[in-house]
Amino acid sequence: MEKQIYYSGTGRRKTAVAQVKLVPGSGTIIVNGVPYEERFVRLEHRETIRRPLLVTDSLGKYNVVVVASGGGITGQSGAISHGIARALVVEDETRKTVLRQYGLLTRDARVKERKKAGLKRARKAPQYTKR
Repeated sequence: MEKQIYYSGTGRRKTAVAQVKLVPGSGTIIVNGVPYEERFVRLEHRETIRRPLLVTDSLGKYNVVVVASGGGITGQSGAISHGIARALVVEDETRKTVLRQYGLLTRDARVKERKKAGLKRARKAPQYTKR
């Protein structure tokens, strides 16, 4: 049995985590066993996922297999993009500068702020009454 070559990367966004495998191939992207066009209906999310491949001119060179969990659709698409970018850097270190210029290697650290005691939400306080 021949050993298959692949490059892996883990991406994160909000509470979503995506484990990405890049396999040399025709360019199909499969997320949790389903083609990504079916899972991500909005064009914005599809473009987010493809961006690292477009920037590095490797759109039709790799098959992408993703296991995404947690978060929602937007978080998962961002996590997949981050994971693909990391996997591309593992494959070829020279791509790091291009991906860094487009901000694709930086983990987006914005996460929902927790609710505090005595407040209605994270920062919304009940209305102040003087008397």
